[in-house]
Amino acid sequence: MKNLALWAVSALFVAACTPKAEQPTDSGLLRTNFQTEVGGKKTDLYTLRNKNNMEVCVTNFGGRIVSVMVPDKDGKMQDVVLGFDSIQDYISKPSDFGASIGRYANRINQGRFTLDSIEYQLPQNNYGHCLHGGPNGFQYRVFDAVQPNPQEVELTYVAADGEEGFPGNITCKVLMKLTDDNAIDIRYEAETDKPTIVNMTNHSYFNLDGDAASNADHLLMVDADYYTPVDSTFMTTGEIVPVEGTPMDFRTPTPVGARINDYDFVQLKNGNGYDHNWVLNAKGDISRKCASLESPKTGIVLDVYTNEPGVQVYAGNFLDGSLTGKKGITYNQRASVCLETQKYPDTPNKPEWPSAVLRPGEKYMSQCIFKFSVDKE
Repeated sequence: MKNLALWAVSALFVAACTPKAEQPTDSGLLRTNFQTEVGGKKTDLYTLRNKNNMEVCVTNFGGRIVSVMVPDKDGKMQDVVLGFDSIQDYISKPSDFGASIGRYANRINQGRFTLDSIEYQLPQNNYGHCLHGGPNGFQYRVFDAVQPNPQEVELTYVAADGEEGFPGNITCKVLMKLTDDNAIDIRYEAETDKPTIVNMTNHSYFNLDGDAASNADHLLMVDADYYTPVDSTFMTTGEIVPVEGTPMDFRTPTPVGARINDYDFVQLKNGNGYDHNWVLNAKGDISRKCASLESPKTGIVLDVYTNEPGVQVYAGNFLDGSLTGKKGITYNQRASVCLETQKYPDTPNKPEWPSAVLRPGEKYMSQCIFKFSVDKE
């Protein structure tokens, strides 16, 4: 009996010391796959959950939304954003999937701008222009992260004066909150010690079907009477022109794929599809819906609200099947739609457009709300 008792105690001790198998998130992610060091800073995965069991997973590498689990019309949970299963994939396969873009989202012409009579030269990483803050923009930096409660994460990054050519030491914050009405409320803040420019956005690639096959049937609405055309290098021309009578008119819900290949319309040829900034009628009114996306297949609806004057609609034109994402899914051309709320592209060189200048003593504040619901009809 003594030996049996010793055996039982030993078995209990071994069981207590044996680590339990890691439980994946609802979207199938393992936190340990996101824990490493990049540039001497630790990366991790943060899971947000609301009372409806909606789940959002975020990594502090690039301030990225990795997964978003929402219910479809049948109550089945679907992951509606593109991304990778591990931090190593985000490092080895450069992309903007889910990223907090900065210091300046979208393009700056030839990577040059003048502020207070000083000319600055930025990296030229896209057709001779500076795109999304340069090749080492915020999407490839590690943010400091704090999760104060199960529904919020606070991300902070300090960008040095001269980083990617931009002036000023700036402290940037990205505050992500998952609300109980199934919305991701993203707030950006920044302060600087020298005059600079700031234009941040979230670059989530949405596919509301949950299988990332195509965006062609997704119904897109953009509440905008005007948009900003681009030339063959994707740079805005400085014009603001009407959407009326063109394939750029999404004032009523229209399938993304209905006119996307109408290359007789030069803007679709120049953009290789939709990759343009729309001038929002809401004019910064955060209470007014500025855009929406809906999947007829799942019934999932995404409504977008912002205090920014524009939204860049990018239809995944440059996805080419070379990237394999979560759950081994291949991301083919136009497998998603990005809805990037922002200042207009190249505003530092177009003084008549809403300014992106931030000066010492001021606080940059930008907000974007991605609100999910279901159309059961």
